[in-house]
Amino acid sequence: MSNGVHEIEDAKLLFVFGYNGADSHPIVARRIVRAKRKGAQIICVDPRRIETARIADLHLQLRNGSNLALVNSIAHVIINEGLTDDKFIAEHSHGFEEFKELTKRYSPEAVTKITQISPEDIRKAARLYATSGQSMILYGMGVCQFAQAVNVVKGLANLAIMTGNFGRWGVGIGPVRGQNNVQGACDMGALPNSYPGYQNVTVPEIQAKFEKAWGVPLSNKVGIPLTQVPHYVLHEPEEKKIRAYYVFGEDPAQSDPDLAEVRESLAKLELVILQDIYMNRTGQFADVVLPSTGWNEHDGVYSCCDRGFQRIRKVLNPPADADVLTDWDIICRISTAMGYPMKYNNTEEIWNEVIDLCPSFIGATYEKLEKYGNIQWPCRSKDLADQGTSFLHKDGKFANPDGKAKFSSIDWQPPTELENDDFPLILSTNREVGHYSVRTMTGNCRLLRNLEDEPGWIQMNPELCQELNVKRGEIVKVSSKRGHCLTRCLPTDRVKKQAVYMTYQWWIGACNELTNAALDPISNTPEYKYCACKVEKIKNQAKAEKDVQMAYAQIRVAMGVTTEKGGPAA
Repeated sequence: MSNGVHEIEDAKLLFVFGYNGADSHPIVARRIVRAKRKGAQIICVDPRRIETARIADLHLQLRNGSNLALVNSIAHVIINEGLTDDKFIAEHSHGFEEFKELTKRYSPEAVTKITQISPEDIRKAARLYATSGQSMILYGMGVCQFAQAVNVVKGLANLAIMTGNFGRWGVGIGPVRGQNNVQGACDMGALPNSYPGYQNVTVPEIQAKFEKAWGVPLSNKVGIPLTQVPHYVLHEPEEKKIRAYYVFGEDPAQSDPDLAEVRESLAKLELVILQDIYMNRTGQFADVVLPSTGWNEHDGVYSCCDRGFQRIRKVLNPPADADVLTDWDIICRISTAMGYPMKYNNTEEIWNEVIDLCPSFIGATYEKLEKYGNIQWPCRSKDLADQGTSFLHKDGKFANPDGKAKFSSIDWQPPTELENDDFPLILSTNREVGHYSVRTMTGNCRLLRNLEDEPGWIQMNPELCQELNVKRGEIVKVSSKRGHCLTRCLPTDRVKKQAVYMTYQWWIGACNELTNAALDPISNTPEYKYCACKVEKIKNQAKAEKDVQMAYAQIRVAMGVTTEKGGPAA
């Protein structure tokens, strides 16, 4: 994020694009509500009528998959109506003329068929965003989980650059992360191309620095992205195949797209290690399970979505008979057993090593985290007065060698798999507030499970329900060319007739049996938000109910959650 979460409520206009804060991040959603109460205008861009749309001044209910066409069209209006910040463009950017030429093809009239939004509404959105004087963009997985995701992010950056909405309080672009501590994982180098602090593995000076600190030779080759693991197990020649997979706080057998391919790859691996706080679907393929402490059973540091470091403080000890260790202790023991001695006495020692090796983090000391509660990087001084950086690009200086922003000139492309006669509907994944992600934690909470359990729901427009003759709560079969699953019908007029929506945490209603594994070529993020599917009525509902309960019970036994008799596992 170029801005801080705390700045949201001071923006004069919030452009909320593909982000459902009420379900994904209720605390951030409160900031949006506060901004509205302070007089901010809100533009909501989403194919569904989400909670933000209900309080928005303008809801652009675009067609699924048309993101970049809409963004380029808004830019077209801003340019054609003379609403650009020409001084900011001239002094702090380059590439504008090329981008200006591209937008000529994206008049509101030209993109109406693609976006299903009226030219009048596109023009209204462009004028509101460009003239507020303090506009902020917030985007979520409705932008990121497409094969053209990075290009849309660049398009949103174009809007902020051309209107001068960077480098000040209450403006900028905020990618509100889809998972807890995604920002922290990236900050700490859990990426195939960087060390901690976004220091590239291919730069010799950086490689030498980490080799000296860690006392071992390091590779300068970029690694393999997570989402390409099945390919490297199943399709690469023998010398390039992945043979072992260490899964740490993830559940790819539930969360990755095209689960049939994921299961096939997990079954073919020679070694699968699972390290987590509860058993999950991936654990069914594990040769070794390493149980770790939960978030309130250890100390540490994590990153907020807005680059803010915060302390995690241990609240309680694990049960006396629990055979668990902290994640960092497990890693240290494995490293030592493999021949590289690794030992720390506490998390502060680990953190001090991190910040000493990362120039952007060096000022985020435990002392300051204790004093201020939150330090946003970059924080390059250990001086106690330096509380970090709330917003980036101050005075129009950007993190490029020439200090200037770069306009991106990219055409819209349709999603990789379009609906057809066999699969006439669009499937998109989404979130819900009651269960988090793959339910590793919330699925083990009896109260939440009693409120909502298998096989989950599929959101369908009432007209579609009527055509298929299915009613609320009835079990339906949802299929794509990759597989099928069972779930319950949830009629709602918040969605359009052409599209259906499912959450991906359910074991029986596992929508990732259906989703497309096509990846964004830059981020390697799958296209979770668009694939072709069909929904079918099941005539024998009594049998379907029985099948769901039987399959659910079998999974729980296989995972060791319960015994075959239905009681809790030892």
